[in-house]
Amino acid sequence: MATLRELKARIGSVASSEKITGAMKMISSAKMHKAEQALRQLRPFRDQVESIMANLADSDASFSSPLMEERPVQHALLVVWGSDDGLCGAFNVNIFKQLLQQISALRQRLGNDAHITVCAIGAKMAKAVAKISLPGVDTMDAGAVNSKSADTEVRDFTWRLRDMFIDKKIDLVEAVYMSFKSMGRQRLETAQILPVSPSAFSDSNKPGSTRPYIFEPSPEAIFDKILPMYLLAIMQDIFTENRASEQAARVMAMQAANDNAQKLRDQLNLEYNKLRQAAITTELLDILGGQVKD
Repeated sequence: MATLRELKARIGSVASSEKITGAMKMISSAKMHKAEQALRQLRPFRDQVESIMANLADSDASFSSPLMEERPVQHALLVVWGSDDGLCGAFNVNIFKQLLQQISALRQRLGNDAHITVCAIGAKMAKAVAKISLPGVDTMDAGAVNSKSADTEVRDFTWRLRDMFIDKKIDLVEAVYMSFKSMGRQRLETAQILPVSPSAFSDSNKPGSTRPYIFEPSPEAIFDKILPMYLLAIMQDIFTENRASEQAARVMAMQAANDNAQKLRDQLNLEYNKLRQAAITTELLDILGGQVKD
C-alpha cells in the first residue's frame, strides 16, 4: 500500500502531465487553425483553376496533353501522406491501413505483372512503409519533401512526379491521405493524380458556373498552361488537408490524454484523502487511548 508521501508525489506528477498535455493541445489547436486558414486561402485558387478548365472543356476545341495520357499501367506510384511527429493518436495507423487496402485493390485491378512503388511523406509514415514486404512492391524516397513542406518543396515534388509520368517511368499516380472536414471529422481519401482525368474538372461545371469566354491566344495554348497549375493546386490542397487533419488528430489525442490524467488525479486525490483520514483517526485513537490509561 502506498504511503502518503508516495501518493502526494504521484499526484504532483500527474498534475504536471496534465499541464503538459493541456499546453500541447493549445499548440496543436493553434497549428490546426493555421492550416485550416491556409486551406481556405488555397481553395479560391483551386476553384478558379477548375472553373477555367470547365470553361475550356465547354468550348469546341479538342485538347490533348501528356499529363492526360492514359496507357496500360505497368508501373504505379502510390504517394501516402502521414506525419513527421508523434502524439497524434491513430492518425498514421489509419492511413497505413488504408494504404495496404489500396495496394491490394491496385494488385487486383492491374494484375500481378504490374509494379507498385510507395512514396511516403512524413517520417512516421516512411518508417511504417519501410516494413512493407510484398511481392512487386518497393519504396521511393520522397527527397526533401515532408509533411511540413512549404510551397516551394511541394511544387518541386509535383514537377518531379510530372516529369516521371511524362518520361513514362510511371503510368499511374494515386494519393492516399487524410482529408480535413472539421476538428472532429477527418476522412481517409484515395485520389488519382496522374493521368489527369477530364471528369476531374468537368464535375465542377455546375449549371450557371460557366460563362462565354473569348480565349486569347487560343484554348489549346491556355490549356497547356493551366493544366500544370491544376495539378499543382491539387497537390497543395492534399498537403494542406493532411497537415490540418494531423493537427486535429493531435488535438483530440491531447484532449483524451488530459481527460485521463484528470481522472487519474481525482482517483489519487480520493485515495490520498482516505489514507490521510485513516492516519488522523489512528492518531486520535492513540491520543484517546493514552488519556484513558492516565
